[in-house]
Amino acid sequence: MTEIFFYHLERQPLEKVLPTLLEKTLERDWTAIVQSTTQERVEMIDELLWTYTAESFLPHAKDSEFDPEIDPIVITSSARLAYSAEVLFLVDGAKVPESVDPFERIVLLFDGNDETALAAAREAWKDLRARGLNGTYWQQNDQGRWEKKA
Repeated sequence: MTEIFFYHLERQPLEKVLPTLLEKTLERDWTAIVQSTTQERVEMIDELLWTYTAESFLPHAKDSEFDPEIDPIVITSSARLAYSAEVLFLVDGAKVPESVDPFERIVLLFDGNDETALAAAREAWKDLRARGLNGTYWQQNDQGRWEKKA
């Protein structure tokens, strides 16, 4: 059964959290899709994954350049996913797909300092429950560690 995680970003922005989660995904030898809602955000995430640390980068491609043979991470703004991956990361209000079965894990990241993002995450949580699916809610503690809250 697909695990669905809600990450409530309050202490760190997406630009700090997403690369760390993607690193952990690759450590498991999983592939990932990062889905945003705009092409501008796809460009920003693409740049971030090349430059987030001076020591390394995360191998990835935008959907227009994606080669599944060499790119373990694809970044897209399309809700019609033409790729397979173990993990789907949803950012910027991207919606949980109707079928969650193709994924081992779905991770919905939302900005806790943005009322619109909070409302969208609450709606996504309610929608999952209505569909008979369960999610887990994660929040950072004062030390920056993620704690399961629900």
